[in-house]
Amino acid sequence: MKAIAQTNPDDPRSLELTELPDPVLQPGEVLVKVAAAGVNRGDVVQAKGMYPPPPGVTDIMGLECAGTIVDAGDTDRTVGEEVGCLLAGGGYGELVAVPEGQLMRLPEGFSLVDTASIVEVACTVWANLGMLAGLKAGDRVLIHGGGGGIGSFAIQMCKAMGAEVAVTAGSQEKLDHCKALGADILVNYKDESFVDKLKGSCNIILDIVGGPYLEDNVRCLATDGKLIVIAVQGGPKGTLPIARMMPRRQSVHATTLRARPIEQKAEICASTVENVWPLIESGQIVTTIDQILPLAEAAKAHELLESGAVTGKLVLEV
Repeated sequence: MKAIAQTNPDDPRSLELTELPDPVLQPGEVLVKVAAAGVNRGDVVQAKGMYPPPPGVTDIMGLECAGTIVDAGDTDRTVGEEVGCLLAGGGYGELVAVPEGQLMRLPEGFSLVDTASIVEVACTVWANLGMLAGLKAGDRVLIHGGGGGIGSFAIQMCKAMGAEVAVTAGSQEKLDHCKALGADILVNYKDESFVDKLKGSCNIILDIVGGPYLEDNVRCLATDGKLIVIAVQGGPKGTLPIARMMPRRQSVHATTLRARPIEQKAEICASTVENVWPLIESGQIVTTIDQILPLAEAAKAHELLESGAVTGKLVLEV
């Protein structure tokens, strides 16, 4: 098959379309012919050598895709079935082996390209806000990086479920984008302190910054509040004010989706389809694709994503 390979480990942009061996199916897997793959920040970080795949997982990048089953292996799936796929790697290729539990039906009215753009973000947001934090109507949720792909999806899901949403972003343009998606409280982190607006009031915080925000995030938590850290874009180390947290019964959760056992991923995929797909199909969550590029332009897609000029999702079409 043709797939994207990184030809120079010291050059994150050395992503070239080349011939690689077809995947070999393991028990419980199906072979999917990839139509499109979503581009995620995790792919960019992997290309820089800082986010290696879990043991036993292909080095080919790509954490989500959509396509058609061409070999059902030892499963009861049907050849020709169109599916979205949550992956630990392998999306940047013509073929990918996928555990059966990580297959997801296409949302009604969605194409394969559309579906490739939502699998990772939907599973990430639902696993953390819905399944872990227990998001419910009336909660106040603070979302850092509201203008990004995770943030944009999370804003809409929280609003659809009756929560109040506060966001941080670094420009007025991105704050306007968040407001259009339904965000109630807007904070430009370059000009103002989110603690001043939100101290002690947030039931849930979804954070992508990590260490530098740790202490301020805790100051914003309400009693029984949950801080969920899903990335460390600002660095991994910070101060945790435990004495402040204890009487307020606050908790910090550090999570990642990629490294979870396949049994957990199967549960997340099934729960996402059950709870989030109806919100997408009803139009309560609207997804945006910024650009669709050919698979051979993976390096360009990474450059665009790092530029910060992308609003919505980048998709590689195979």
